[in-house]
This record gives sequence, C-alpha cells and structure tokens, in this order.
Amino acid sequence: MLQVQKWGNSLGIRIPKAIAKKIGLEEGSEIDLDIEDDKIVIKRKSKNLNELLLKITPKNIHKEVSTGDVEG
Repeated sequence: MLQVQKWGNSLGIRIPKAIAKKIGLEEGSEIDLDIEDDKIVIKRKSKNLNELLLKITPKNIHKEVSTGDVEG
C-alpha cells in the first residue's frame, strides 16, 4: 500500500521500482502530470522526435494550411 507524504509545501508519493521500470522512469526523468476522470495520470515525457511521431494518428493529424501564393 502506498501513502501520500508531505514534502515541504507539497505532497509526494514513492513510485515502486517495478512500476517505474515498466514505463522507463528513472531518477531525473521528466514527466507530465494530469487529471483524467478523478485519477492522477503520470506520463513519461517523450524523449525524441520518433516517439512523438509515433503518436500521430489519422484522427489527430492536422490538415494542410494554405499560406498564400508561392513567392521567392
């Protein structure tokens, strides 16, 4: 069982090694913290362009944008 602990003016939890390893977290990893449906969601920030590109789907890709006639 995990417990929330006070760390300075904040609250903190310890992430068990097995869970951290499962998603590639290590000391110094940058994360995103969000709330979805009353749940705290911790996501490892993408490390490189390839990881970001893998997240593009037909549903979330932006359409072409016209910026006018070609010049130059």
